[in-house]
Amino acid sequence: MTDARQVIGSWSEDLAAQYLQNQGFEILDRNVRYKVGELDIVAEDKDVLVFVEVRARTDPKQVHPAATVTRTKQRRVIKAAMAYCQDHDITDRVIRFDVVAVLGSDGQLEHFPNAFEAYR
Repeated sequence: MTDARQVIGSWSEDLAAQYLQNQGFEILDRNVRYKVGELDIVAEDKDVLVFVEVRARTDPKQVHPAATVTRTKQRRVIKAAMAYCQDHDITDRVIRFDVVAVLGSDGQLEHFPNAFEAYR
C-alpha cells in the first residue's frame, strides 16, 4: 500500500528531475539510499557534482518546503553524499548541495543552488 506522502514525493522528484534536465543538468542517479541517509537526485551541472534534496508541500498554508531542510537533514544528506562519493571513487570533484522546492499541487518549482554546505 502506497501512502499519499510517497505518491507526492515521487511526483515531486519526477518534476524536479525533469526541471533540472531542462536546465542542462545530467541526472546520474535517483533515490540512492545509505544507512546514513538518502539522496533524492544526483546530477551533474557542467563540471559540478550536485546532490539535490527535493521537498514538497501541497498546502500553501504550510511552511515553505525549503525551510524543512533542517541542519539534521542537511547532515544526513552530506553523509549520504560522502558515501556516494566513496562508492563511486569520486575524490577530485567539486560538489554542491541544492534544494528544489515543489509548491502546491500545480507543480510550481523553486530551485535553490548551493542551498547548504558540508562543514567539517
